[in-house]
Amino acid sequence: MNIVDLRPGLNVLHPQFGLGDVKVLTEKTAEILFNDGRKTLTDEQVRELKPADPRAKLEGLEKPLRDLIAEVVEATTDKLNLRVERDDLAPQLAPKWVGGKVVLQPHDASLVAKEVEMDVFFHKIVMVRDNLRVLEQKINAHPKLNDAERVELQHYITKSYGSLTTFNALFRDKDKYF
Repeated sequence: MNIVDLRPGLNVLHPQFGLGDVKVLTEKTAEILFNDGRKTLTDEQVRELKPADPRAKLEGLEKPLRDLIAEVVEATTDKLNLRVERDDLAPQLAPKWVGGKVVLQPHDASLVAKEVEMDVFFHKIVMVRDNLRVLEQKINAHPKLNDAERVELQHYITKSYGSLTTFNALFRDKDKYF
């Protein structure tokens, strides 16, 4: 590599010093942070460097592959208007429960109650639901299960969903219910 090929933040590999991160560049030197410390390499020493990150070269364009992929994904989602905010995908806690707590009070007064923030509890319920959905998909796609076995396993999942419908009251949107 040459100094002109370097940029701050670029990960490089040196045969003697190992993996490094380019920090400062001048016309004739490159300051690189390696595992064993910061080194200032001359133009001649820089020629021994190789890019540590995968790279792509397209019609004279050379840049880290990670940067190229990020730019392509960004341009594609913009062009196709596919931007979706993560908050729109995740189920939301109903407003009346926001900031609330679940309190588990033991019958024995000498024992301490357990409090769980409502948003944490809600997140755990949603994760159980999502994991049941993944399990259902895996059962349906499993190559070694016959139809009777699939139906039996689906029955258990259906019963689990039924048990979890109690928690539908926590969801803001009805389309996210169990």
